[in-house]
Amino acid sequence: GGTKIDGIMLDNAGMTLFRDRIATPAGDYDATIDAVVSLIDRIGRETGRTGSVGIGIPGAISPSTGLVKNANSACLIGKALDTDLERKLGRPVRLANDADCFTLSEATDGAASDYRSVFGVILGTGVGGGMVINGALIGGPNAIAGEWGHNRLPVVNDGGGPACYCGSTGCIETYLSGAGLSEDHFSATGNLLDARHIAWGANHGDDAAEATLKRYETRLAMALSIVINILDPEAIVLGGGLSNLGRLYKNVPELLP
Repeated sequence: GGTKIDGIMLDNAGMTLFRDRIATPAGDYDATIDAVVSLIDRIGRETGRTGSVGIGIPGAISPSTGLVKNANSACLIGKALDTDLERKLGRPVRLANDADCFTLSEATDGAASDYRSVFGVILGTGVGGGMVINGALIGGPNAIAGEWGHNRLPVVNDGGGPACYCGSTGCIETYLSGAGLSEDHFSATGNLLDARHIAWGANHGDDAAEATLKRYETRLAMALSIVINILDPEAIVLGGGLSNLGRLYKNVPELLP
C-alpha cells in the first residue's frame, strides 16, 4: 500500500503462520522492491517454510504493456514490478489489484459472503474498488473495473477541485482518501490533522472536526450513489484505514439517495 506493506503466511488450511507490517518507502521504487523482498525472506526464515507469492498492489498491471498503471504509489507506474520482484526473489510472483483482492476475499468468506453482487471499496492512502458477481471477480479488458476513485466527485465542475496524481482534478480520491480528508480539514481550519485525530476531535466536542467528517460522509454518499445507480450491488463493503471510522456505517446509508 501507499503507507504500509503487510506480509502474511498462510498454511494450506488458511491458518496464519506469520504476520507483520512494515512501512512503505514512499516514492522510492528500488527501496520498495528491497522492502518486499526482505519481508518475504524473513517470513521464510522465521517459519522455516516457503510458498507461492501473491501480492496485492495499489494499481494494476496493464494488459497491453505488462507494466504497472493507475497506482497511487506513483513510483510503481511504468515499472515491471512482477518481473523485478521475481528476479530478486528467484521464484514466481503473482500480482493483483489490492481492491480486487479485498473484494474477492469479502465476497468469498467475509462480510459479503451471503450476497451475489458485491462492490468493495478501499478508503485509504488511495481510493479504489472492485466488483464480484456470483463469486467471480470482474476485471475488464483494461484491468480497471471498479476503479471509481478517478471519476470526478459529482458536485465538482470541470476544471475544479484538487489536483490528482493521475493528471485530472476533482477526482473522488482527492476528497475521500486519508490525505484528502486531512487536506479538507486544513483548508477549513488551518489545522493539519490525520483522520484518527479528526475523528477523536469530533468525538470530543470539536465542532470543526465534526463538520469535516460530515462533509466527508456527504461526499462519500454522493460518490457511492454513482456506483449504486450503475451496478446496483447487493452489498458494499468498506476497507482501508478510513473504514475504521465506525460512524460511516450509520451516517452514509442515511445520506444515499
